[in-house]
Amino acid sequence: MAELRLGPLLRCTEGSSATVWVETGEPCTVEVRCSDGAGGTAPTFQVAGHHYALVTVSGLRPGGSPSYEVLLDDSRVWPPSDPRFPPSVIRSPGTGDAVRVTFGSCRWAAPPADGKDPIGPDALDTLAARLMADPEAERPDVLLLLGDQIYADETSARTRRWLAGRRDLDKPPGGQVADYEEYCHLYYESWLDPEVRWLLSTVPSFMIFDDHDIVDDWNTSAAWLADMRTTDWWQERLVSGLMSYWVHQHLGNLAPAELAEDPTWAAVHAAPDGTTAVRALAERADADSASVRFSYRRDFGRVRVVMVDSRAARVLAEDRRAMLDPGEDAWLREQIQADEGAYDHLLIGTSLPWLLPHLVHDTESWDAALCAGERGQRWARFGEWLRRGADLEHWAAFPRSFAGLADLIAETGAAPAAPATVCVLSGDVHHGYLAEASWPSGGPRPPVFQLTCSPVHNSVSLMMRLGFRFGWSAPARLLGRMLARHGRSPRPPVNWRKQGGPWFGNQLMTLTLRGRSARLRLERTTSDATLRTVHESALTDR
Repeated sequence: MAELRLGPLLRCTEGSSATVWVETGEPCTVEVRCSDGAGGTAPTFQVAGHHYALVTVSGLRPGGSPSYEVLLDDSRVWPPSDPRFPPSVIRSPGTGDAVRVTFGSCRWAAPPADGKDPIGPDALDTLAARLMADPEAERPDVLLLLGDQIYADETSARTRRWLAGRRDLDKPPGGQVADYEEYCHLYYESWLDPEVRWLLSTVPSFMIFDDHDIVDDWNTSAAWLADMRTTDWWQERLVSGLMSYWVHQHLGNLAPAELAEDPTWAAVHAAPDGTTAVRALAERADADSASVRFSYRRDFGRVRVVMVDSRAARVLAEDRRAMLDPGEDAWLREQIQADEGAYDHLLIGTSLPWLLPHLVHDTESWDAALCAGERGQRWARFGEWLRRGADLEHWAAFPRSFAGLADLIAETGAAPAAPATVCVLSGDVHHGYLAEASWPSGGPRPPVFQLTCSPVHNSVSLMMRLGFRFGWSAPARLLGRMLARHGRSPRPPVNWRKQGGPWFGNQLMTLTLRGRSARLRLERTTSDATLRTVHESALTDR
């Protein structure tokens, strides 16, 4: 009998259909069978010796929540027999229902060796425990994971022992992962956590990568990339990382109609072994970022989510430096401005925050000016050293892109059928905060927010905590203006003010969107492995 190695993961839910992702131990036919008669089947496909399936479930009814089971060659392998876990369900919200979007990033998934977790309870584990205890409790309709789902460069002691059985860890990349098989091991470590496995089987999830999914500071600069390409391990590391991302994360972000038009998806199913097709896609993405798009858009009722690739789509040449290449930038504009009046809330997902503490923003824009040669080559060399050492690579480090996003949001908010809110959802910085934007010229009608939530399960040093707190202060703003003047940096076209935070600890944010109203809740894990609300506010008064 075929074995269920990983999953099921409930992925793209849209209308009367949903997709369910699994990995199996051998080739087989995968069936998802729902209690109300909905269902679907799919054959497995093969990549690098692993067997996967993405099953399209059809026949779902609005407002329904049927339970489901997974069968491999007619043998049931899910749900588990453990009575702690309620049935996995596929919920299809009805017309007019509220949409609850829960999001966060940065989940270092390694289990503690002695049963005690030095970085506190995992927020996804804790959310799962709450839903398991009360299956009728309020649950997310959508789970957005905004980067660093795995840590390819910060492996656990258990993973390093496994790696040592495959190769010599005294040779680069040492205890970091090196190839596709080792990336797969990280997904096993992360997604086989029993509580998280159940959670991902019953709450639809959508994902985007950040740097640690490949390596810390991925695509920081052209000079950084040139240095990485001189090593004998980087090329395979990058290609394997993109291949594993496409298989494990990206496929499930796409609706069945989009999959039907995807040439790589077609090529994978047309061949007995799809490894060559997936590797070719990863190599194209490395050679020319404009040739592959990892960004995507999903609509949940009248809530539009546009998830932006702010890592692989960058232009790194200093004279053209941009967070998004021209094609990606045009695509973002099209997704936001298409179907005027079709949505009440716009959520822009980007792993890296757009609005940062003011001192951090000014430092990054100053450093970008130095690296571009505004103060000469000596300062440019210092700027590159500082950029890498201090991780100065957010939207502020790409000033034209920062301003371009501000202009796009302002245009969208000034349209006759503007949404009620515009929220930029981000992670990366291992703390959470709420900031509201304003424009000196008046700007858009709807309120615009930066909502940053990180980590799901990680930590941040005391010095970084103090630095982030100081970064919002009046003295920090004065220091930032001094740096901006030295770099001859233009003033940003948008102002912003912190409305909540900074919050530290393992956490999740939830947006509840009903009609034209929006409420925000931030929950943080406690030492007894529960989620406690530390902030709740209305983002609109409608």
